[in-house]
Amino acid sequence: MAKRVLLIEDEPNIIEAISFILSRDGWTVHTHENGTSAMDKVLALPPDLIILDVMLPGRSGFDILRDLRATAETAKIPVMMLTARGQARDRELAERLGANHFMTKPFSNAEVRDHVRELMEAT
Repeated sequence: MAKRVLLIEDEPNIIEAISFILSRDGWTVHTHENGTSAMDKVLALPPDLIILDVMLPGRSGFDILRDLRATAETAKIPVMMLTARGQARDRELAERLGANHFMTKPFSNAEVRDHVRELMEAT
């Protein structure tokens, strides 16, 4: 069975690019575009990995990550944060909240694929 990734991202171009990259690599990719209902989506069908944008409509990715780590069903799911804001304080906050990886936009296709593979091998 294919591994499932949930991409929580609101930019259509990023959704399309990451979905294509990971689908080609054998992943089943589910997407969600709203921060407010992101936890409901995760809990409805917990994925093997979450790619989480920092800036989302409704709620920030940091708030969602905090909830993911505080919820027993989702605490151990690997999370890769994505952001256009690559400041050190954002990276530090993501690490403190329990992100497994932090990636800034723009990114290369190979970079996304390789980090997703690494995260899955580590689990």
